[in-house]
Amino acid sequence: MNVLTLGSGGREHALAWKLAQSPKVDKVWVAPGNAGTAIDAENVPIPENDFPALIKFCKENDVSLVVVGPEAPLSAGAVDAFAEAGIRAFGPSKKAARIEGSKIFCKEVLNKALVPTARANVFDSAEDAYRYIDESEPGGFVIKADGLAAGKGVAVASTKAEAKEAVKRIAEDRAFGDAGSRFLIEERLSGQEASVLAITDGRTIVTLQPAQDHKAAYDGDKGPNTGGMGAYCPASLVDDEKLAWIEEKVLLPTVVEMNRIDAKFKGVLYAGLMMTQQGPRVLEYNARFGDPECQPLLSRLKTDLVDIVEATVDEKLDLLEPLEWDPRPAVCVVMASEGYPGSYKKGAPISGLEEAAKLPDVKVFHAGTKLVDGVVVANGGRVLDVVALGDTVADAKRKAYEAVSKISWEGSWSRTDIADKEINAVRNKRVE
Repeated sequence: MNVLTLGSGGREHALAWKLAQSPKVDKVWVAPGNAGTAIDAENVPIPENDFPALIKFCKENDVSLVVVGPEAPLSAGAVDAFAEAGIRAFGPSKKAARIEGSKIFCKEVLNKALVPTARANVFDSAEDAYRYIDESEPGGFVIKADGLAAGKGVAVASTKAEAKEAVKRIAEDRAFGDAGSRFLIEERLSGQEASVLAITDGRTIVTLQPAQDHKAAYDGDKGPNTGGMGAYCPASLVDDEKLAWIEEKVLLPTVVEMNRIDAKFKGVLYAGLMMTQQGPRVLEYNARFGDPECQPLLSRLKTDLVDIVEATVDEKLDLLEPLEWDPRPAVCVVMASEGYPGSYKKGAPISGLEEAAKLPDVKVFHAGTKLVDGVVVANGGRVLDVVALGDTVADAKRKAYEAVSKISWEGSWSRTDIADKEINAVRNKRVE
């Protein structure tokens, strides 16, 4: 079969790379893709939101399966558009994708399904929010733009002044456009964050191994939120007992509630969790593979991804054999452009990619790159996702950073502490 993947980031590079490994697949295209997908698949110069042009391409090239990577086309109704054209597509419908596209809708689903989550209040004016902050007890706040904001629409505030500044940025300055026309103010939870992704066809849930993302820009979880500066998988923070609890108390009630409101969810349901002392609490849902969690997850997945995708689309996940995983952990380090998550320059040539590719157990996924006259240049904030497998998390980290050290462009940088929390947890466990 021929497969089309929508998107241009590191997640889509990983998806195309994994799909191409299936013996069922003859050809993988990526629209619009990047310099990395041009190596592992073939790029199509069609924007990911131009559904008529994409459908025309699919029909002309006998594409029988479409895998939608990013949240924006899902929220715009990509899966619905392909379905209406008679083309199978992996991902939730426009109605179901609201669980990511609207933080307010997500909170309503969580509350109706009795899923543990942070207390929250909804606002549509900065004045009301300022009044609420003034009248609140001192403590932390989390301010969230309602709509999609590329992972940057959440601000964590320790003081009332910081909370008001975040409200001003979202609601008055409109840093995220209409995504901030409504917003939430939540209580700030404490603990470590974990990512639990599950594949569901609306009837059956197949939970993937837990991962941990690193949202803050700088070492020690300091600085502004980003789309993710690195991830590792599996995460011992979520052991088998906690994972079973999350399946029963978080994922299952959510899928049931989505069915109840006639928004059956089919695709990847990604729970962003805070592991508090009172137990896991849902911070948010995403309606697709996480980026960068997808990269280490797929690097370890041994089951044919096409089998998983087809079983989901056809609502036959109950017939799928248990997933197989490489027992080795994987660490992903994101290399970014100077200035990210704020403004950054584009166009700097990247060196060292061939040297990094020669290292054993390493794969460099392209997130924000393009080819200019045969040269790979930086074309985004998050530019590369360097993934390594190792016998231990520490070994995987060492290999990943060895590869990072061989790659550079003007202004390139990365966090240096990806997976340290896991390494320290394992070390402390041994000491105990």
